[in-house]
Amino acid sequence: MLINFSSQVDGTPDRPRLCVFRSNKHLYVQVVDDTKMHTLASASTMQKPISEEFDYSAGPTIEVAKRVGEVIAKSCLEKGIAKVAFDRGGYPYHGRVEALADAAREHGLQF
Repeated sequence: MLINFSSQVDGTPDRPRLCVFRSNKHLYVQVVDDTKMHTLASASTMQKPISEEFDYSAGPTIEVAKRVGEVIAKSCLEKGIAKVAFDRGGYPYHGRVEALADAAREHGLQF
């Protein structure tokens, strides 16, 4: 479970928080309603469709991040979530984080 340590970005029922966690080996994304403390949708590089599609032994690349953004956008839209508040988790907005956000926007999510 990802915990929001900052009070700057909060998820509401109307606009849940899309939070990003990246490590050296994996990339995780969750859509969270902070008022109810529920995870509404999630995607990561550990999920079968993504892990089987890419060989990322050196870690996730920008292409993998784009795929994770696409998967989270489709999952959100299936559940009726169109608008989210983007929480980059303190990571700089470039590279994998930017690629993930751009892919999610391209597939229908509004930040």
